[in-house]
Amino acid sequence: MDRLDAMKAFARVVASGSYAEAARQLGLTRSAVSKAVTELEHHLGARLLDRTTRRVAPTEAGRAYHERVAGILADVEETEAAVSRLHVEPKGLLRVNAPMSFGTLYLSAAIADFMVAYPDLRIEAIMNDRFIDPLEEGVDVTVRIGVLSDSSLIARKLAPARRVLVASPGYLESHGVPAAPADLAAHRALNFGHASGPQRWQLQDGDEVTTVPIDPILCSNNGDVLRAAAIHGNGITLLPTFLVGPDIAAGRLSIVLPGHPPVGLGIYALYAPNRYLAAKTRVFVDFLSARFGDRPEWDRF
Repeated sequence: MDRLDAMKAFARVVASGSYAEAARQLGLTRSAVSKAVTELEHHLGARLLDRTTRRVAPTEAGRAYHERVAGILADVEETEAAVSRLHVEPKGLLRVNAPMSFGTLYLSAAIADFMVAYPDLRIEAIMNDRFIDPLEEGVDVTVRIGVLSDSSLIARKLAPARRVLVASPGYLESHGVPAAPADLAAHRALNFGHASGPQRWQLQDGDEVTTVPIDPILCSNNGDVLRAAAIHGNGITLLPTFLVGPDIAAGRLSIVLPGHPPVGLGIYALYAPNRYLAAKTRVFVDFLSARFGDRPEWDRF
């Protein structure tokens, strides 16, 4: 038995506390496992296991050796799995969750192109604005926009979510163009969120952040509602460029206070911290990262 196989045999004996059980798990004879451990002890010049009629337990040297061996075996296993993944085609069902607006505008087209590249995958796309726990709901990839809180999930940034203050040209002609953040107090605000609690916008002023209190005439948890209200001349709103970039390019909306942009957010892919990331999840997240990037299509206006 070579050294690596002997290490595996020794680790199984420590984990199971039995030569017989270790042999059963490895598909070997008890004598082969015993011989492997004995050869290790001879090689190291140290007794690794205390043997009794009821149980086998590691000695102090055995515990120290097992701690290092466990790490070595884990690295070998992970390396082998990484190489194997290169030759495994992603298959099965990929469940994806994303916010409604972003999902409809951009993720839907991305999924359509992804399906062409990976025709053996089946996809379930769930679009809603409710924050979900992908572990509890069995979702492989969750796309989220914002500032992420600490989480046990792995987060990979797909693209920036730049935001702008916008209003229709007609509204600005009727109500005036704000020259400074403080001027927003005199304007009709359309705010993302709920009407309860304090309402404020955070704008950048060089390296500083200015907080501007607002008294919105419209609140909504859906950006499309605010976008429509702004285009119809109802006020000023703060929205991500993936929603209003085309409207700015077409002249339906104008940027307000361009020298004081709102604090930016990020677009992230969240997935469970599995030691060996499933091929279907890995290729999908890689695909989205390459498709969107630091200068996504909605920022090209």
